[in-house]
Amino acid sequence: MPAENLRWDTLQALKNSPKANIRFDPYWSQRGEDILAGCKDGLSLSSDSAVILERFSSSPLQKSCFLGSSSGDSSPGLSEEISASASSTGSIPDINGKHTTLSAAPPVRAESEQASLSSWIHADLCVSNPTMQTGSSTVSPALYFNLSAQMALKLRQEMQEKLVAAVASSESEQLKRFEEFMELKQRQEYQSMRDMMERETKESIGRQEKLKEEQRYRMKILNLRLREAEQQRHREAELERQRRTEGRERLRNLNAIQEEILQLNQLLDPSTQTKTELPLASLNSLSTRGNQLCSQVSEVVRKTAEGEFPSVEDMTVAERALHEMRALIRLMQEEVAKSQEKKKKEQEQEEERRKQVELQAQQEAQKKAAQSAKEKAQRKGLQNSAEESTLKWYKELQLSAAQCAQSFEQLNSPKDAQTKKLKLELQKAASIPVSQISSNSGSQLQEIFDKIDKLLSGRPVVSGGKSVSTSQHPQGLDFVSYKLAEKFVKQGEEEVASHHEAAFPIAVVASGVWELHPRVGDFILAHLHKKCPYAVPHYPPMKEGTQVEEYQRILGYRVDDSGVEGQDSFLKRMSGMIRLYAAIIQLRWPYGSKQGAAPHGLNNGWRWLAQMLNMEPLADITATLLFDFLEVCGNALMKQYQGQFWKLILLLKDEYFPRIEAVTSTGQMGSVIRLKQFLETSLQSRQISPPKGQLNAMFWRS
Repeated sequence: MPAENLRWDTLQALKNSPKANIRFDPYWSQRGEDILAGCKDGLSLSSDSAVILERFSSSPLQKSCFLGSSSGDSSPGLSEEISASASSTGSIPDINGKHTTLSAAPPVRAESEQASLSSWIHADLCVSNPTMQTGSSTVSPALYFNLSAQMALKLRQEMQEKLVAAVASSESEQLKRFEEFMELKQRQEYQSMRDMMERETKESIGRQEKLKEEQRYRMKILNLRLREAEQQRHREAELERQRRTEGRERLRNLNAIQEEILQLNQLLDPSTQTKTELPLASLNSLSTRGNQLCSQVSEVVRKTAEGEFPSVEDMTVAERALHEMRALIRLMQEEVAKSQEKKKKEQEQEEERRKQVELQAQQEAQKKAAQSAKEKAQRKGLQNSAEESTLKWYKELQLSAAQCAQSFEQLNSPKDAQTKKLKLELQKAASIPVSQISSNSGSQLQEIFDKIDKLLSGRPVVSGGKSVSTSQHPQGLDFVSYKLAEKFVKQGEEEVASHHEAAFPIAVVASGVWELHPRVGDFILAHLHKKCPYAVPHYPPMKEGTQVEEYQRILGYRVDDSGVEGQDSFLKRMSGMIRLYAAIIQLRWPYGSKQGAAPHGLNNGWRWLAQMLNMEPLADITATLLFDFLEVCGNALMKQYQGQFWKLILLLKDEYFPRIEAVTSTGQMGSVIRLKQFLETSLQSRQISPPKGQLNAMFWRS
């Protein structure tokens, strides 16, 4: 570098000058000596010293030139400052480490720079003072010292600033490391504390769980004991309640026994048995024993009057007394019954003798009336019985029904329990649907018809929650067909007799079954003719040797142990069955086949009406049946036969009706009057109204 070259030139010049041998001591001020002692002349700088100073100040100086010397002029002071700074900012080992780093420069270079500086100062002084170069004039020591001190001070200040900056940087780094260390230590302490707290928390939770578990166990044991105690208390309370309930029940029973015994004892009182016709001695003995039994029960009741309930032994005594009292009453009643039975038998014998006399008189009257009617019919051309073809048809139907009944005799009178059970189930399956027929809705009627059709077709049906079929027994179909026809006729006998409008839904189902299963229709006619021979029409004659009661059964009367049913009941049943027959012959099942003829159509109604008018009328029954038949079937016959029908009605009014009036007594005119009014109204209006309850199109859509 140029500056160094000039420096070395300057030092060489100073070395060659006569003043080069002047000794320079940097520690003169510390020893209190004068640096220019012994010099005579003062020193002065030349005009070129300013240029030298500028060059010197602009050249880079190394701080190690002053710090590296072990005997330099500024080492002790600087070491003290470094020590002071180290003591104020950090630990001594760290500062010593820094000081070691700073003084690591080679000592050789520092000594050379110190020597160069001294030579340079000396050269500068020589340049500035020519007298020093020639040796004739003297350099001023004060000026030289001032310059040297200023330069040293400036260098020392720069080095101190750099040292302070280095120390500050080191201290900042040390502070940063210390803060990191403290932060790490704080985190470690915090983590340790948190771990300790977590352990303590877990231990605390464990202790709490253990305490809770112990508490739950103790509570469980306590609850069990409390529950057992409560159950024990409930058991004791229940036992007490049951004991009191049983006691109250025994007390009520005891009071009831006492009341019944007192009431029964009154029946044994002779004063109340005036009409029993029992011996007085027998009544007195029974009454005495009854009073004794009442006393026994009263003694038991007095024991419980203090608020206590009667015991089981007390109830046993009371019940035994009641049983004995009832036995006394039964004994008395048996004796009374025997006495009354004896009296009744005497009365029945007397009544039987009286009835026998009346019956003989009635038979004589019927014979005379039959003979008179026969003679009268022979004179006027009327018959007393049906035509031969009609009677043959009637007998064939009865024979077919009898043969069918005989064919299922094994099923009708079963010997084993399984067959008996099957018979009951088949009978229910046949009778229940017929009894459910009503005019509620067409859909319901169709369901009933389908169920009957399935049963007759051998398919299983559900009846009473069980499945049953006619195929379960060889005689099942005959049995069901016979019982089904019997049930239809019975519905006419009972249901239609009470409610005339019920004839139409029953008849339409019967007509549909008749169309699909003709054998059932034959059985319907057979049952109808048997219960109501006037539906043939047929007036069965009384044969010789036939009992009166048996003949009355043949005529359709119900005869049982109480005697023959009344005439009103008889006419009501006959009316129901003839109305059902009149509905059947004019109705047809709407969902069946319309191709063939009806199973039993209106031609049978025309036949029945014509044959009725060809037979001698009977009192009461003929007028009743003609009115019921025409009221139900007259409108249909009118539409079918038109003019012929009105000729028949006119014949009925003009010629046949007087015959009815002739055989009718005064007390039997009700049915005759109804028939007469019906005929007169119909002939005047030339119209017969449709019957009430007839099923219309709206019904089948319901």
